[in-house]
Amino acid sequence: MLWLAEHEQLPPADIASALEHRSGLLALAGTADMRDVEARAAAGDEAATLAFDVFVHRLVTGIGAMTAAAGGVDALVFTAGIGEHSPAVRAAAVGRLGHLGVLIDAGRNDAARGDADISYGQASVRTLVVAAREDLQIARETRRVLEAGG
Repeated sequence: MLWLAEHEQLPPADIASALEHRSGLLALAGTADMRDVEARAAAGDEAATLAFDVFVHRLVTGIGAMTAAAGGVDALVFTAGIGEHSPAVRAAAVGRLGHLGVLIDAGRNDAARGDADISYGQASVRTLVVAAREDLQIARETRRVLEAGG
């Protein structure tokens, strides 16, 4: 980012806009939709394969960093759009986390819909898929504010 500002004279607002709106999967694969990335990667599209691999790499490094900071891991939870709906991302990420005791059952992973335990029986770390319920949390917070007279 500093190089772009210094050598390309890009204003901070342009850099921020690029990072916020034109980076990640979109920059690498031309789409921000993981379903499209997965389908294109399965068809041999090199850009989509790279985007998928970079996404999984960043996910795994984030999990590893959090595990190190927490001193271990008891459970790994996949949630929200990609975490809930992409067995391929879950399998690819967990495939790189076996040294932490994270193992999943392929059949459970593929069948997971909503809340599910996809852990392999011998795994020392439970792996769960949890449906995100942002609408319920928003409703709870709205009620709390209204009841407090806010």
